[in-house]
Amino acid sequence: MAFGVLALLGSGETGPGMTKVHRALLERAPSDLAVNLNTPYGFQENVPQMTEKLQEYFRVSLRTELRDGALAHFESASDEDRQRFRHLVREAGYVFAGPGSPSYALRQWQPLGVVDDLLSVLAKDGVVCFSSAAALTLGTHTAPIYEIYKVGSDLRWLEGLGLTARLGLSCVVVPHYNNAEGGNYDTSRCYLGERRLRLLEEHLEPGTPILGVDEHTACVIDWREGTLSVSGKGQVHWRRDGGDNVFSSGEVVPLSELGARTTPLPEVADLAPVAPSVDAAEVTQLRQSRDDLVALLDELRRHARESKDFATADRIRDALVKSGVDVRDGALKS
Repeated sequence: MAFGVLALLGSGETGPGMTKVHRALLERAPSDLAVNLNTPYGFQENVPQMTEKLQEYFRVSLRTELRDGALAHFESASDEDRQRFRHLVREAGYVFAGPGSPSYALRQWQPLGVVDDLLSVLAKDGVVCFSSAAALTLGTHTAPIYEIYKVGSDLRWLEGLGLTARLGLSCVVVPHYNNAEGGNYDTSRCYLGERRLRLLEEHLEPGTPILGVDEHTACVIDWREGTLSVSGKGQVHWRRDGGDNVFSSGEVVPLSELGARTTPLPEVADLAPVAPSVDAAEVTQLRQSRDDLVALLDELRRHARESKDFATADRIRDALVKSGVDVRDGALKS
C-alpha cells in the first residue's frame, strides 16, 4: 500500500478545531513545501481573496507558507501552466484542497490527470488533505451537490477521481455528513438529506461503501500503519448495505476491518520536464544590460588602442568575439 497520509475533513478546514490536525499532518510531511489547489473555487469571482485567506491561516496559525497551486480553469490554462501545476503538486510534501464546487473541480482535474500527481505525493510519504468540496471528488463517485441542492437537478452520480479505490479502499466520500443548517428540513449528508442519499445509493454497485465525515471532523487514513483515525467534534461513518458503523473522535480502526485490500502503489508515469519561463520584461532587461556591457568594453578597448596597449585591446576583442559580438575597427556588430 501507499506510505503517505490521506486526510478527509468534513468541514471547518481553517477553524480552530482543525489547527491541531493540520499541525500533526504537517509534522508528518516529508518536506516543508505546502501547496494549496485553488481549482475547486476557481469559478468564483473572489479567487485571490480565497487564496489569501487560506495562506494567512497557514502562515499565522500553522507557521507554514502555503504556495498557490493555481489552476482555476483547465481549458484556459496553457500546456505549460498545466505542467507547472502538476510538477508543483508532485514536489509538495503537503497538498491541500478545500471549499468550492466538486463538479467544477472534477471537470478541471480529470482531463489533467491530477490523481497520478496525488499518488506521487503519497508514494513519497507525503500528505494529501482534502476538505469539504474537494473531499467529495476522491471516491469512486461524486454527488453534484450544488446541482441537486440548489438547482434541482435529477439525482445522479458523477464519476469521481477514484483515488481511494486506487489505494485499495473503494468507497464514496461524503463530507458535511451531519449538517443541520436546514433546521426544520434535512440538510445532512452534505445537504442531500438522508432520503435523497438513500435514493442515490440505489444507483451504486451493490456493496459500495459510503465514507461519511461529520463537520469539524477529520478522518485520517494512514496507509503506512493501515489505520483510519478520527479527531475533531464529530464522527466518521462507514455506511454499507444498509448498515452504518460509527467511529467517534479518538477511535483508531484497522483498514482491514473496512474491507481495504493491500495493494501495491499504482505505477505513476514521470512528467515531462517543463522549460523555465522567462518574463518578456526580463528578456528586454537582459538584452539592454548586455548591450551596455558590450558598449563599455568597446570603450575600454578603444582607450587601450589609443594608449598603444595593444595586448589589453586584443584581450577585450577576443572576449567580445567569444560572446558572439562581431568586432571590427570602429564598429561592433552582434
